[in-house]
Amino acid sequence: MTAKNITAAVLVIGDEILSGRTKDKNIGYIAEYLTNIGIDLKEVRVVPDDEDEIVPALNALRKRYSYVFTTGGIGPTHDDITADCVAKAFGVELYEDPRIIAMMLERLKPEDLNEMRRRMARIPVGAEHVKNTISKVPGFRIENVIVMAGVPAIMQAMLDDVAPKLTTGARMLSRTIDAMGIPEGTYAADLGQIAKEHPSVIIGSYPQFGEGRFHNQIVVRSKEASTMDAAVSAVEAMLRDLAAKKG
Repeated sequence: MTAKNITAAVLVIGDEILSGRTKDKNIGYIAEYLTNIGIDLKEVRVVPDDEDEIVPALNALRKRYSYVFTTGGIGPTHDDITADCVAKAFGVELYEDPRIIAMMLERLKPEDLNEMRRRMARIPVGAEHVKNTISKVPGFRIENVIVMAGVPAIMQAMLDDVAPKLTTGARMLSRTIDAMGIPEGTYAADLGQIAKEHPSVIIGSYPQFGEGRFHNQIVVRSKEASTMDAAVSAVEAMLRDLAAKKG
């Protein structure tokens, strides 16, 4: 399905992210992935393994955006409480899904399927599986909330499974323009004026430092080629004029 403007948020769950012990590798991947399929990532939140933080954050995000993707907190340990929190947010019960138990027994001996491992088989009533081709135990989706693992390889496999089932919008087009060595401070006011004159276009300036000097790029983004091209032409003309004055 295709729609004009589909939005998303990512809710990263885990004390280990906030403490710095684990460096998040999922946000950038999800952002690029969603951009490529026509879903605009609008917000990212990071919350601890705390029900009082997870539930209100999830409820706020799922009401605001087309989709919410969560990562983390679906393992076997006591602090893996994402499934519990999602069930509470939706006002439904958790149940042990026998299909997930069967998947786990493909990899485990029955005597090794202890109480803590069985926690991973609990999903909210009404949820559907998000396939995990790496380690079998699936994530799940309930309404517009997609619950995925925090381990990058598993998260990516889950995202591949759910993506074809999502409603998507027009893809964002992008053009990068070299600022020709002109400092940001020199073109900032003119660039702001161009942005005002092209309100449907996203324009950003991004300085980088390398080889002992700043190197700036201006990025123009739009979902319509015609509006993007018009803004690009205006930016290029501005840079030429400034370069001529400088030269």
